[in-house]
Amino acid sequence: MSGIPKLVDAQLQLQERVATLTLNRDDVRNALTGTALIDDIETTIHWINRTPEISALILTGAGRAFSAGGNIKDMQNRRGDFGGDVHSVQQKYREGIQRIPLALHKAEVPLIAAINGAAIGAGFDLACMCDIRIASDNARMGETFVNLGIIPGDGGAWFLQRLIGYQRAAELTFSGRVIDAQEALEMGILLAVEPPEALLPRARQLAASFAAKPPQALRYTKRLMKLAQRQELPDFLDSCALFQGICHNTEDQLEAVNAFIEKRDPEFKGR
Repeated sequence: MSGIPKLVDAQLQLQERVATLTLNRDDVRNALTGTALIDDIETTIHWINRTPEISALILTGAGRAFSAGGNIKDMQNRRGDFGGDVHSVQQKYREGIQRIPLALHKAEVPLIAAINGAAIGAGFDLACMCDIRIASDNARMGETFVNLGIIPGDGGAWFLQRLIGYQRAAELTFSGRVIDAQEALEMGILLAVEPPEALLPRARQLAASFAAKPPQALRYTKRLMKLAQRQELPDFLDSCALFQGICHNTEDQLEAVNAFIEKRDPEFKGR
């Protein structure tokens, strides 16, 4: 395994084939701007993509919040990521917060958001960029940009409507209201809601169930899920045929079939 990257404002832990990235700036409720968290998230995804020993990533927050999104005080004072003329601000968005959706969109392993507390604005969008979301029963979340006189500049309007459909996404985005975990579950934003103490164990259980599968097939499956969002059916079927040809020529595919026939647990090697 290549060297684990050094992060500034987040912690990266490994357990077998599962990585857990914990946003670790509780002093600012894990705000994504005004911290090194954008760099840390991007660095982690790039490292995982070139590290075949990792099969899943859990993303969570330390302390009170999953992520409060943008730094409100910086917005108030029009400084940092929010300071400057129109050209300067748009450039800061492109070179700053927008690096997160681009990185997560290219992630080659399943991403699980374990929402431990408030997920607001860009913090909510960060969760929506993941493949699966589970939350603590005390979590609250919202697409709250309009409340501050701005729009979802991190691409949230793209992710949310693909997750729950245009009408429900429009209502949340236009109203800027904050919802609790139960409503998010009913909307289909969340897969499950857990007591706080059960959140990470549930996330690790999910991640472990993914990581137990043939590593190469898992990554190709993730790529196919993403391709299906943007390819027409004939092109997508061509991709399926190609990826299937690759999988049928791996050692792990033969091991999976033999283990199934022999009624034993498989031993995958990532080859």
